[in-house]
Amino acid sequence: MSKPSEWISLAEEILVACPIFKVINRRQQRLRDKREGDFFVIEAGDWVQALALTEDGRLLLVRQFRMGDSALSWEPPGGMAEPGEDPVTAAQRELAEETGYVGTNARLIGSCSPNPAIFNNRTHFVLVENCRHVRPLDLDDDEDVEAALFSPAEVETMLRTGEIRHALAQAAFLHLHFALPNIFASKP
Repeated sequence: MSKPSEWISLAEEILVACPIFKVINRRQQRLRDKREGDFFVIEAGDWVQALALTEDGRLLLVRQFRMGDSALSWEPPGGMAEPGEDPVTAAQRELAEETGYVGTNARLIGSCSPNPAIFNNRTHFVLVENCRHVRPLDLDDDEDVEAALFSPAEVETMLRTGEIRHALAQAAFLHLHFALPNIFASKP
């Protein structure tokens, strides 16, 4: 069985430029046989999710309406990193803005490609420990979030029952399990 061929970009055209992403038509050529085709890529900045663990061991989640599936979604606080912003700094900023919580020992525990078939960005998962509420919220105009604390067992149940259905939130909790193997009661 042969190794898959790489492709090279021959030309790009911006089809849509929105405030948070661009849709690009890329004319690509497969190196192995020179086959060409048009492929569409969503160019976006990196995203971050803060896995906020309080001093008493609870996890902080936010619930907000998601336009894509027209439903409320439980997930770790997070959002877009500013251009050139370090993922740990971005996650701490998003955590404070969305929840009013800050913590210590913030560190990157993993990253992933959200959907490499069409997105060019990365999502970074940042663990922030000893979180406590210290300031008012600082939400963007379109943000409307509810923050709540859950025990790790409650979060595990929410994952198993599908109450946490956001794929990147699920990936975040997998990375949390890798970083803190005893965080959840049962092992996957």
